[in-house]
This record gives sequence, C-alpha cells and structure tokens, in this order.
Amino acid sequence: MGRFENFVRKLQERLGKNLPGLKAQLQMAPITRLMEAEQEQTATEARKSAVLVLFYPDNGNTKFILIKRAFDQSVHSGQVSFPGGKAEETDRNLEATALREASEEIGLPPETVTLIGSLSKLYIPPSNFEVFPFVGFVMQKPLLKPNREVRYILEVDFEELRKPATCTEKIIIHRTGKEVTVPSYAVQNETIWGATAMMLAELVAIAEGI
Repeated sequence: MGRFENFVRKLQERLGKNLPGLKAQLQMAPITRLMEAEQEQTATEARKSAVLVLFYPDNGNTKFILIKRAFDQSVHSGQVSFPGGKAEETDRNLEATALREASEEIGLPPETVTLIGSLSKLYIPPSNFEVFPFVGFVMQKPLLKPNREVRYILEVDFEELRKPATCTEKIIIHRTGKEVTVPSYAVQNETIWGATAMMLAELVAIAEGI
C-alpha cells in the first residue's frame, strides 16, 4: 500500500469515530467568534451549505485544494476557503451539494471523487450558513479550472499545516469595521482564518500522527 493510500485509509477510519468537533475548531476561532458561540444554539433557521475537502497525491506528497474567492459584494469576498456553497433543491443530499459546487467552481468531475467521511458541521454567523464539510479523494492530481467566482486555486501540501510556523496570527478588518487579531494559517502568501481555519484545525487534529 502506497503512502497516499495509507493516509486515506487511516483518515477514513478516524472520520468514522467520534470527532473532536468544536473543541478543535475553537483553537482557530477569532475572539469575535467566541463571543458569538451562543448563536450556534439558536441557528435553527440557518441555510444549509456544504464544502469539499479534496485530497490527492502529487509527487509523493499529500495535497488538498483551497480556493481564493473573487472580490465581490458577498460576505466572504476575497477569502480563502474550500470549494463549496449553498444547497439547492435539486441536490439529492448535502454530499451532492459539495460535489456539484466543486464541479462548478473548479471543474472537478464529481464521478472521480470518492467520499470517505465528513468533519463536524460549523455554523457561520455572518452569512447564517450551517456548513457541512465532506472529505474525499482522487487518485491522481486533478486538472482544474476555476470559474468566475474563483480568483485562483491553491494546491496545498497537507504537511504545511503541521508546521508550527504556519499557525500564526493576523490583524484583519472585522465586518464591524474594527481591527481584530485572529488566529490563522499562513499558506502560500495567503491568510486562512475564520470558518475555514476552524475546519482545518479539526482536520489537523483528526489526522494527527498519520
């Protein structure tokens, strides 16, 4: 069994067990998010959405996909995230939502992806979305093409996230207009913070030692 196949097998096993959930997510939560934590208990009217955490092998390394969103008028304009978006009535389930959105945003053929589990769901107060992150893989480096919603695609070596220097802090302008220092991942000259960083924190915790 190759290195990538071994990683995927062990990750699938761990995704099938009790997940660290909010405890891991909060390690990368902005202080403003901690203050909003109570909202998660009242998010019954939240809109459903799904994202795809896609792994693939590349020259002996295990990589995954992130996207830099285009600059527009949306709440998450210009941020780094996983491919994904809101559920549509035509989606048979949220797994289908994640695969459809990845197909639309980065040109990933849904039939090439094998899903192996999911991370803990996460409520995002600014956009009132409850996000369901699904984890999958393809067995070779995919040929991807971003659509107009995506400024560019980041192909990230998973080992980057494990390096102490990658986990840092960044001053950002919060939606309230105030400067806020937030925990973040510094990857390929990009700052990953907020919900995506919280999901990555849980993923790193789950994959510890693999």
